[in-house]
Amino acid sequence: MAVKTMQAIINGQTVTLTKNSESGKWEATITAPNRSSYNQSGHYYPVTVKATDDAGNVTTVDASDTTLGSKLRLTVKEKVAPIITITAPTAGAYLSNNTPTISFKVTDDDSGVNPDTIKVTIDSGTPVTAGIIKTQVTGGYECTFKPTTALPDGSHTIKVDAMDHDGNAAAQKSVTFKIDTIPPTLSITSPAEGLKTNQAACTVAGKTNDATSSPCTVTIKLNSGSAEAVTVNEDGTFSKALTLAAGTNTITVVATDKAGKQATVTRTVILDTTAPRITDVVLTPNPVDAGKTFIISVTVTD
Repeated sequence: MAVKTMQAIINGQTVTLTKNSESGKWEATITAPNRSSYNQSGHYYPVTVKATDDAGNVTTVDASDTTLGSKLRLTVKEKVAPIITITAPTAGAYLSNNTPTISFKVTDDDSGVNPDTIKVTIDSGTPVTAGIIKTQVTGGYECTFKPTTALPDGSHTIKVDAMDHDGNAAAQKSVTFKIDTIPPTLSITSPAEGLKTNQAACTVAGKTNDATSSPCTVTIKLNSGSAEAVTVNEDGTFSKALTLAAGTNTITVVATDKAGKQATVTRTVILDTTAPRITDVVLTPNPVDAGKTFIISVTVTD
C-alpha cells in the first residue's frame, strides 16, 4: 500500500501536501496565522498531520504526540511594537510638586505588553522598573510612577520604554517639564509703605523674578476692586498708575510664576486732600513790652 493523501491542519486551516518526487517527502507552503502565538495555550499553534493510504487507513499525529509532538508546535511572532502614550505631566509643564506622578499607557493589540519590560528613566539616571504601578486594561497597561527622591528645581525629562511578549521594542517616549517650588521674588519700589499724600495719582512700581519660570505674571488690586494684570517687562520691572480714594488705601501686588507659586506685597497709602483749619489764635501777653517775649497759641484741626 502507498500513502494516497497527506494533510496538515493548523488554526482551523486544512492544507493538502504534495509529495516531492526527489526527496519522497510530502510538502506544502502554508501561510502562518496573522496573530502571535503568545496568547495561545502553551504559546504555540498546534499542528496536526494526517496521512491516508490507498486502503483508507488513516494516521494522525498532533502536538500532543509523545514522539513528534514538539515538532508540531508552531511559534508565530508579531512584528508590530507596542505604543507608549505619556499623559502627565504635559510637555513644557511647570510643576510645584517636586515628586510629581508620571502617568502613561502602554498598549499592544497582539502578543500583548510584557509588564516586566516597562521602564522609566529620569533625566540621565538608571532605568527603573520598581515602583511602577501597572493597572491592566484592554490592550495593555495604564501606569503611574512617582519619584522616590524629590526632584530639584529646574528642567527634567522622563523617558518610558516597553516591549511586547514577542520582543518588539516600543519607540521610546519622553516628556520634558520643569519643577518650580520656590515663589518668585517681588519688590515694590513705590509707593513707600505708610505714605501720606495729597495727590490722588499714585504709581505702583516694582520688580519680580523667578529663577526657574520667569517671566512671572503680576496683578495689582486697589482696596476692594478687582485684581488687574499689568505688563511685566523682560527685566521683570512693571508699573501701573492708580487713582487713590480719600482716606486709607490698601494696594495688593501679587506675582505668580508658571508653577502657580505666588509672592504678595501690600502697601498702605493715605490720601488726605483736606488742608488744616485754624480756628483760634491767642497771643500772650498782648500788648507786650518792647524786647520782651510773648507766647503764640494756635488751635488747628486737620
